[in-house]
Amino acid sequence: MKTVKLGIIGVGVQGGTYAEFLAAGRVEQMELGAICDIDPAKKKWAAEKYPQIPFYDSYIEMMESGNVDAIITCVPHYLHPEMGIEALKRNIHALVEKPAGVYTKQVKELNEFALTKPELTFGIMFNQRTNPLYQKLKEWIDKGEIGNIRRTNWIITNWWRPQGYYDQSEWRATWGGEGGGVLVNQAPHQIDLLQWICGMPQKVYSNVKYGYQRDIAVEDEVTAMFDYGNGATGVFITCTHDVLGTDRFEILGDKGKILVEDSKKATIRRLITSENEMNKNLVWPDGLRIFMGSDHSEVYTEEVIEFESAWGDQHIAVLDNFAANIIDGTPLLAQGSEGIHGVALANAIHLSSWLGREVEFPLDEELFLAELNQRVEEEKKQSLIL
Repeated sequence: MKTVKLGIIGVGVQGGTYAEFLAAGRVEQMELGAICDIDPAKKKWAAEKYPQIPFYDSYIEMMESGNVDAIITCVPHYLHPEMGIEALKRNIHALVEKPAGVYTKQVKELNEFALTKPELTFGIMFNQRTNPLYQKLKEWIDKGEIGNIRRTNWIITNWWRPQGYYDQSEWRATWGGEGGGVLVNQAPHQIDLLQWICGMPQKVYSNVKYGYQRDIAVEDEVTAMFDYGNGATGVFITCTHDVLGTDRFEILGDKGKILVEDSKKATIRRLITSENEMNKNLVWPDGLRIFMGSDHSEVYTEEVIEFESAWGDQHIAVLDNFAANIIDGTPLLAQGSEGIHGVALANAIHLSSWLGREVEFPLDEELFLAELNQRVEEEKKQSLIL
């Protein structure tokens, strides 16, 4: 195989963008093989824009047509695991969009089935993992550049969405259609990066607001606290109602600190002497001099890196990598099976807020699903009343 023929399931904003990338030849070793959508208007759109590309209103028919080698799932989150499994069953490579699913139980089914098809490529669209800034962060942490992590803090509130965004479609911002709000729509990339770089916590406690500043049933404000089990803690804050927005990620270690601003600039300060040694050996007069702001060169060195990444380049990088893995075995940037970690973390944040208490990993999958289904049913009843 020299070129992978990709079938796009769902051509909304994201699926339509992938189609444009492929049609313009921006993805090496990949071409647009077919388009699938259940909306008749999309069929008309595709006939006008891509008249030579086969169109299907059934993703199963598309998979069995012989026109595609791989698929990508640009559909509501609940459908990602189901479509991934159906593709792999038919020896079609699968690239699922984030999140991998709404709840871990369904994602686990996808992962377990993928294990039975090791010859196929199973990836996930974690495009932020291609960002050289976050790759550098992971390298710093993995190499122990700031020592053992003591605390993580990520404030990511630049997901502003007005009510009109939520009113675009009936499935958006619903428990039954989308499976949640900011945690499953806007912030999955940051949730993935947090666990990818810093590891998974052992316990989660959260304060989540549902329909706080928007007329929606799901969450638009989240504050979660993490316990990593070794004394280290973390805080994750996100929302969709802060029009001014903040993106600030801080990782404190016993040998330094990393600060990331706006996902573009990272500052690492490496302590010349670890905090543990300073605490053990410094007498207070010397400690006071540091506390009062002495020449920082006595305490730490500083390195600043900045990266600019044009929108779309990261998505193209994932598609390039996915095609390369299929063709020549190039290692995947993000194995599809890794999608379960972010889903588990989002599930834990939800569950903690629903129960009003701390929850531990491994997550009680049955309890989470029962709580989620309860909200889905309540939502259905409310829609009937309205």
